[in-house]
Amino acid sequence: MKIALFGQFGSGNSGNDGSMESMLNLLRHARPDCELICICSDPDLIEARYNVSSIGITGTTAQRAAAPRWTRFLKAPARKIAALFFLLSSLEGVDILIIPGTGILDDFQEHPFGWPFVVFRWCIAARLRRARVAFVSIGAGPVSRRLSRWFMKLAANSAGYRSYRDAFSRDYVKGLGLDVGSEGLFPDIAFRLPVPAVPPRTPGARLSVGVGVMQYRGWSKDASDATQIYETYIAKMTDFVVWLSTKGHNVLLLTGDVTDRIAMHDIMARIASREPSLLDLVCAGTGGTLQQLMCNILKTDIVVASRYHNVVCALKLGRPTISIGYAQKNLDLLTAFGQQRYSQPIQTFDLAVLRAQFKQIVTNVAAVQQEIETAGLAVQTSLETQEELLLKWCAEPAALRLKRPRRLSGAIGSTNGP
Repeated sequence: MKIALFGQFGSGNSGNDGSMESMLNLLRHARPDCELICICSDPDLIEARYNVSSIGITGTTAQRAAAPRWTRFLKAPARKIAALFFLLSSLEGVDILIIPGTGILDDFQEHPFGWPFVVFRWCIAARLRRARVAFVSIGAGPVSRRLSRWFMKLAANSAGYRSYRDAFSRDYVKGLGLDVGSEGLFPDIAFRLPVPAVPPRTPGARLSVGVGVMQYRGWSKDASDATQIYETYIAKMTDFVVWLSTKGHNVLLLTGDVTDRIAMHDIMARIASREPSLLDLVCAGTGGTLQQLMCNILKTDIVVASRYHNVVCALKLGRPTISIGYAQKNLDLLTAFGQQRYSQPIQTFDLAVLRAQFKQIVTNVAAVQQEIETAGLAVQTSLETQEELLLKWCAEPAALRLKRPRRLSGAIGSTNGP
């Protein structure tokens, strides 16, 4: 059997790569007989880092990042036909296309002909190749543009297996007009990544706080107030880091995407101009993978973060966590761990409330840790159940593999989200 993993891997987002790594680990352990390939943003990086044959999203293999030069001389319609040919050729022999986790069905910072269209055409190409499609513990919504919703609806409808990492995602897909029936809710698959083997942190008199930052400029890629949104966010986060430092706490800045280094740099620069003496207590974390991120989090006692997979890793490691989130997914994740009281939206969060939330955690740290650890055990059990279901589905007899995807229902532009 030949299985392809598809997603925005190698793009610089550690959460996306960690989701792919988790699925790769499962398949290599449970189905060592399978041939595995990855269809991703940077096939050279993914092939080198994870030792898996990789194909670019244009249908080109690692070592050949662009389509052949002769396609440049084709007119637009002919180029589209050529592109479809490359996709179909790339999927030769593929039995199953798996989309492992990630918020694959939202349009954060995307135009319709960005990833919404990319996901659509690969799923359709897979069905034309008579390969089955699986969306595993995915996030969905919101999708702000009608055309993007149309692409994502048809892509999701191509799947013979779908599961969601939260109820909001399943409800959103249902609102698009698809029959979700009893499709499962299972936690984010990054929770199945192994914990890095590092020496345990030695508790000391000085509290260590991980602060995850991001280059947040609003949901839409072309938001007119993007700069204002970013400057407001950076100013607030800088004020919070300064407050933590003046209280004598160590601060470790965390990221989840290569673009977040800009936010990290901006915060450090503002601290240097305001309170240079505090820089002794503030340092920048390193790492472009979730394994490296977890190594950083293991050095902290409490985490405050915006990126979804920063929050995932913090909870996985039992760290009391406050979310400054840009989507419903962060709140749903904290709710699953009984921590919903420690959440605020990124564009309107209140510094006074954030400081109060932090103080409450410090006062009740042992009880909060116990709540997180108890919920974490349930998360692992749930994901073990999904792994059994998914592997069973992958091994279905040939007669069942050709079962048609579910019938569409409802209007194509419908949605239950913003």
